[in-house]
Amino acid sequence: MLSNHLQNGIESDNLLWSRVPDSDDASTDGVGLLSSPRDGGGVDSLDYEVIENYAYREEQAHRGKLYVGYYVVVKWFFSLLIGIGTGLAAVFINLSVENFAGWKFALTFAIIQKSYFAGFIVYLVINLVLVFSSAYIITQFAPAAAGSGIPEIKGYLNGIDIPGTLLFRTLIGKIFGSIGSVGGGLALGKEGPLVHTGACIASLLGQGGSTKYHFNSRWPQLFKSDRDRRDLVTCGCAAGVAAAFRAPVGGVLFALEEVTSWWRSQLMWRVFFTSAIVAVVVRTAMGWCKSGICGHFGGGGFIIWDVSDGQDDYYFKELLPMAVIGVIGGLLGALFNQLTYYMTSWRRNYLHKKGNRVKIYEACIISCLTSAISFGLPLLRKCSPCPETVPDSGIECPRPPGMYGNYVNFYCKTDNEYNDLATIFFNTQDDAIRNLFSAKTMREFSAQSLLTFLAMFYTLAVVTFGTAVPAGQFVPGIMIGSTYGRLVGMFVVRFYKKLNIEEGTYALLGAASFLGGSMRMTVSLCVIMVEITNNLKLLPLIMLVLLVSKAVGDAFNEGLYEVQARLKGIPLLESRPKYHMRQMVAKEACQSQKVISLPRVIRVADVASILRSNKHNGFPVIDHTRSGETLVIGIVLRSHLLVLLQSKVDFQHSPLPCDPSARPIRHRFSEFAKPVSSKGLCIEDIHLTSDDLDMYIDLAPFLNPSPYVVPEDMSLTKVYNLFRQLGLRHLFVVPRPSRVIGLITRKDLLIEENGESSAVELQQSTSVRGRYSETATRTEAARPLLDDLLG
Repeated sequence: MLSNHLQNGIESDNLLWSRVPDSDDASTDGVGLLSSPRDGGGVDSLDYEVIENYAYREEQAHRGKLYVGYYVVVKWFFSLLIGIGTGLAAVFINLSVENFAGWKFALTFAIIQKSYFAGFIVYLVINLVLVFSSAYIITQFAPAAAGSGIPEIKGYLNGIDIPGTLLFRTLIGKIFGSIGSVGGGLALGKEGPLVHTGACIASLLGQGGSTKYHFNSRWPQLFKSDRDRRDLVTCGCAAGVAAAFRAPVGGVLFALEEVTSWWRSQLMWRVFFTSAIVAVVVRTAMGWCKSGICGHFGGGGFIIWDVSDGQDDYYFKELLPMAVIGVIGGLLGALFNQLTYYMTSWRRNYLHKKGNRVKIYEACIISCLTSAISFGLPLLRKCSPCPETVPDSGIECPRPPGMYGNYVNFYCKTDNEYNDLATIFFNTQDDAIRNLFSAKTMREFSAQSLLTFLAMFYTLAVVTFGTAVPAGQFVPGIMIGSTYGRLVGMFVVRFYKKLNIEEGTYALLGAASFLGGSMRMTVSLCVIMVEITNNLKLLPLIMLVLLVSKAVGDAFNEGLYEVQARLKGIPLLESRPKYHMRQMVAKEACQSQKVISLPRVIRVADVASILRSNKHNGFPVIDHTRSGETLVIGIVLRSHLLVLLQSKVDFQHSPLPCDPSARPIRHRFSEFAKPVSSKGLCIEDIHLTSDDLDMYIDLAPFLNPSPYVVPEDMSLTKVYNLFRQLGLRHLFVVPRPSRVIGLITRKDLLIEENGESSAVELQQSTSVRGRYSETATRTEAARPLLDDLLG
């Protein structure tokens, strides 16, 4: 009875599935299967597609509207927790960095009043201790926390699982490593690591904590699938940007534009909510610190570099020099990407192969070099007399030692002088940027000082990027761009003497241009720059320099994160396919490897042998019709096969298909989910006796009966877009089907809640959907293939 019903079901769905040849010819005419693990690559693909097997449908059938509502509420609650956790982590990092830096400069300024040499030794030792602690944490405890982490997170959201990226120790290493590296004065920032921090917090919340460190709870473990975890990590990325720049809208756009390759409106709302929570947490913490209980962190405002009191308007004559700033940003950004690529390649191929001790030595040497340059170069610069104080400007010249602001008195003969190079070099990066952006400080910096700082800091940023410490490139990029931007602004002010032009405005545009030329971001970066400067009037100018710098940079190489991802071996699928794919079809792309197909009922020994002999993660499952034709009935994943072999409860003695009414499914759908913090089961971990090897498994209840299918002559460009936009892991390539049984239009998808089609009348654009096709659809495809297989 079951076999007859199976054959009837196979024949009734023969029109839905194309025939495939035997496995011997599968490499050329069969199913194209992308195996995810690359030899030696250390990465694996993620299963973002929902596996609609029998266990999944059973769970969905028993879930009512109450559970669906509970599931939605839990998602929003997790978005709240991600926002709170990321905001608190950002406050802790900023508070620690500002206090370490504040203590360092206060102590140094106090000592140099008596001896500059003693002050330099103290300054160098403090920086060295902080950088050493950061490098030691990374090399000995959390190697995956090195760098910015954005290429790894971008790869994860692109469908690549990189081991160690989202672990608890990576989170701890990222937080404390960022404090040491940024507080130690290296030419890097904490904004990129904050994005990675937010992603780690989101992932750990989704899996209920860390089992290795006994910090785990079963209650939050509702998100078992890679798709749900991807949504949480997306919220964490946006929260990291919102916390780093205090730019909630910029965080949402950063996640949309830069790191994600799959988006939907429901996710947009949760990401927006998470970013808003981060903004509230950060602002509350800063308001709490206004009383002075947070030390050097101080009160501050919600905007990092407020330039609202700067240039009120701009003139048509300024558009040309602003476009020049965009060109300079594109050229210097592209050069920065290429130089960091060469430096990182050399480190990986030669230096870092010598062990962790060499990595620590390298970071310490760069720390000493940075300290010597930032302290020593201002000593070679002559001091300038203080300008006349502008009333109500709030700017004091020179500023008191150890305080924040412009006009630093450093190695000057009199008290009424300041050192312009020390104002930007011997300072924290945030304060240096604030000084470069500042208005009403005309002629504070000389062209010679700005050129000196640009050359030295640019070199330090290239050399520092790639060391074994958490390193972001947002703030160094702003430092570099604002320097040459202010330099251009000085010449514009001198050329247009009668116009009300501020040099700080050009510094802001320069910062945007370098980030656009290096990272190739446009919309999100534009909003971030507006949010952190609190000057909406400059929005059109920022858009102009971003468009110019991105266009110039794209003419030379890829963006910074794409270059680093390629260097690290992360196989990203970019937003657009390569040009040569237009001349290729799907069949040509799937000829590189031979497809391994499995019969519906297979011996356990054969399953174990296949899993040991190859590294494929998906296997087409085939059956035969009464006439002997081969029929694909779905795809089964390697992880699912390992679960079946491990449990052994679905083994059977008969080689015939099983009867689900006599032997119901003994697995829940969540049992097939791979743990996010481990590689899951391996075939070497499973012990099978000789009796087990002689038994059989019916794969029909566990396969995915509805994988995505494309015809063999489809353009590879269309295949690429389909694969990337849907977040697929496997895609079947089949011959053209024999005939059409129906055609779905928009009208067929407008279904009301009562199950009936909407009354909207849409004009049919083709005659294929005729009366015969409609009746064929109702009769021959009345039930899904899986229902016919299982009865």
